[in-house]
Amino acid sequence: MEKKKLIFPHEAFYSISHQPTGKEQEIWLVFHGYGQLSEFFIRKFLPFSGEDRLILAPEGTNYGYLKDFQGRVGANWMTRYERETAIANNHRFLDLLMKEILQKYPQNPSIHLLGFSQGAATATRWAARWDHRVKQMIIWAGGFAHDLILEKAKDQFRTTEILMVFGEKDELITSESIASQRAFFGLLEKEVRELTFDGGHELNIPLLQKIIKKEG
Repeated sequence: MEKKKLIFPHEAFYSISHQPTGKEQEIWLVFHGYGQLSEFFIRKFLPFSGEDRLILAPEGTNYGYLKDFQGRVGANWMTRYERETAIANNHRFLDLLMKEILQKYPQNPSIHLLGFSQGAATATRWAARWDHRVKQMIIWAGGFAHDLILEKAKDQFRTTEILMVFGEKDELITSESIASQRAFFGLLEKEVRELTFDGGHELNIPLLQKIIKKEG
């Protein structure tokens, strides 16, 4: 018996705050966490969209019921099963998405990434090998992908502002995981700003506003 692979056209989804005008100064690419859907995740960011800021929320291409075999469905970026195939699919999807969006701009706007939870690894893995540079990257309640090629990531992120954000009551964030991320920042030779809030595994809207609107 032999298991083989067939490549075929596949539809992937994303949510967008508004139709691009080509005049926005910033594009925010926001990656949801495990079991979420883009149309709900993007709602947290819509108050910050407008003439100068476009919000894009790509959706993971793997789906499953969140409980038992019926009810709510959520998306995820990958599982351990056929992991490398999922990563390659994600990269092709995100490359094409950004190519299509950036065609609308005579001059590229600044690109900002926010990866929440599982979306943080997907965002960092993709950005580390994308053919454009990211101005700012926010790693929220998650971490860098552990399989980045260090030298390539160092070069790609050398001018990127990086923030690490987590809730002080986040049951999924441990002192060990924080220490691991700090160690990786050292390998990247990056000074990373850390922000915390009084909460759990969630987006904190007041802090999100301060970050996006650069209020301190």
